[in-house]
Amino acid sequence: MKSIKFLRILFLFFVFFKTTAQEFKLGKVSIAELEQKAHPKDSSAAAAILYKKGTARIEYDSNDGFVLVTKVDTRIKIYKKEGYDWANQGVVYYIGNNESREKVDFSDVNTFNLVNGKIEKTKLKSDGIFNEEVNKYRSRKKITMPNVKEGSVLEFSYTVRSPNIGMIRDWAFQTSIPVNYSEYTTYIPEYYTFNIRQKGYIFPKVTSVKSNQSILINSKERSTSGGFAGATRTEFYQNKIDYLEIQTTYTAQDLPAMKEESFVNNIDNYTSSLEQELSMIKYPNSPLKTLSTDWNSVAKTIYEYDDFGPELNKTGYFENDLKTLLAGVNTPQEKILIIFNHVKSNVKWDKYYGYSCEKGVRKAYQEKSGNVAEINLMLTAMLRYAGLTANPVLVSTRSNGISLFPNRTAYNYVIAAVETPEGNILLDATDNYSVPNVLPMRALNWYGRLIRKDGSSDEVELMPKKASSDIVFMSYSIEADGKISGKAKRQCSDYNAMLFREKISGQKEEAYLEKLENDNKKIEINEYSRTNEKELLLPVSETYSFTGADLSEKIGDKIYISPMLFFTNEKNPFNQETREYPVDFGFPFMDKYNITIKIPDGFAVETLPVPAAMNMEGNLGTFKFNIAANENTLQMSILHQINEAIVSTQQYEMLKEYYKAMIAKESEKIVLKRI
Repeated sequence: MKSIKFLRILFLFFVFFKTTAQEFKLGKVSIAELEQKAHPKDSSAAAAILYKKGTARIEYDSNDGFVLVTKVDTRIKIYKKEGYDWANQGVVYYIGNNESREKVDFSDVNTFNLVNGKIEKTKLKSDGIFNEEVNKYRSRKKITMPNVKEGSVLEFSYTVRSPNIGMIRDWAFQTSIPVNYSEYTTYIPEYYTFNIRQKGYIFPKVTSVKSNQSILINSKERSTSGGFAGATRTEFYQNKIDYLEIQTTYTAQDLPAMKEESFVNNIDNYTSSLEQELSMIKYPNSPLKTLSTDWNSVAKTIYEYDDFGPELNKTGYFENDLKTLLAGVNTPQEKILIIFNHVKSNVKWDKYYGYSCEKGVRKAYQEKSGNVAEINLMLTAMLRYAGLTANPVLVSTRSNGISLFPNRTAYNYVIAAVETPEGNILLDATDNYSVPNVLPMRALNWYGRLIRKDGSSDEVELMPKKASSDIVFMSYSIEADGKISGKAKRQCSDYNAMLFREKISGQKEEAYLEKLENDNKKIEINEYSRTNEKELLLPVSETYSFTGADLSEKIGDKIYISPMLFFTNEKNPFNQETREYPVDFGFPFMDKYNITIKIPDGFAVETLPVPAAMNMEGNLGTFKFNIAANENTLQMSILHQINEAIVSTQQYEMLKEYYKAMIAKESEKIVLKRI
């Protein structure tokens, strides 16, 4: 009987996957799908995509010409309550202007449940569909699936109709839950050539076929007979145009869930997915038009856009202001700082990304508000006016992903660069706390592309090389009952300073101190002060006195203390067996601690951690731990330094062991014994 039951389950398993992979049709949910209690290959999964099928077709419309129609059908299984969020689905679409406005429609939205052995279907009602504004350029059409329970199967379909055929929507084969089957098909007329880019570590199977297609184009012609006063006649014509259509299908099965790991730049960079962008157009009897075949052509195309390159040539709106500001200023460094601070102080960022100006640099300057492009192209133009070699640098933000392949949408941001004999000085005037060569974290994304006036371009490394320091000076005394009181001064430079200033910005000191106390083992803080909070070119520091009753452990006649107190690193962020993605720290850093400890009268040191030092290969990082006793005083110095912003997966094992040893050493206790 057991073997028969096993065979029945096995049979249902194969039927389930065969149906999923080959015979999917909306509305044909099986009992086997509804009965399944856990994902067969990932029992931890809260949900799974059983089937996802998409098509992207360039069609001819008699009114609009060629349009892009994308259709997606999806079936999702819910295993646990944690998977209920998958019942909320949304599609972002462009609403910027009438010519490029997209249209989204949901259909066949149903929830299926197994009730008393029978399949029960619940349809989506009209109040479950709504629109949500993303920004002034985009909206999101959303649905909330009805009657969702553990064990439910969800189905929905949506169609996006877009007049913009230049960018076919990205297709993600993987996501944060397992995907049993994913299929994506594009139908492209021979007139269009697309750059195709596959990301991630799992590559789909690709098949391609060509077929003959035709379109009918209606036209009309008016003619007048009988001379000047004759009758006007309209004749209608229909022209048939034959062309080849390339159908390409991408299929993938049994894709594991993408797992979040610590210090990952953007997990989408490593997700199995497909991106396509129009690179060439060749209509019959027309010259070839190239758009983005390599990085130089991408840069040149963008530079020649009306809302990019020409904006750099406008200077009249700021000339009088700059003449006054730069009077008597001669050195390039002084000019850079004065212009940079002038833009930061006078034009506030409206939080919109992009490398295109919307209202233009002149209006942004007058209104004292602009998007990224308006602010940083304005900055570039001012730097050029001051006689500096300044150029815009196209950037892809962290949220936008790494710009690995030549395409115009690889970038969504622009900064300024001043070329000097010592190298480029990178500037971003959208951020209140940014300084030269300290960019906002959103812009630290591997490489950008510098574009010069002649259209030539160069790759520019964005990741910083200089270590940002976080230096702590702390002295504290231990009382006989284990209570600790002391003083601490923390000083941060460069990126650490920028992050600290961002953290305290707009936050009341009382709220900040309350959080600081709670995060540091419930210490009590007084005599708090800051220095250089507004002096952005100097390290920022905070100083405070503290007391704490829970910073040591007293057992009998002994006191146990972690000598770094609340600065101790207690958890290794790298505990996976293997690492699939590079470790992205954002910037190199140096954490340094100088600590003086006074032990109480009547106590002596019984156990002291021994000094230690570690150096990773290739000068990747260094850890030094020194401690020495002098009568009733202990002196400590600790250094933890990582010299690379990005650590490769090949170096992961070494980094993991480094952190493991560092945390073990920092966690060692000082033991004091009553004498």
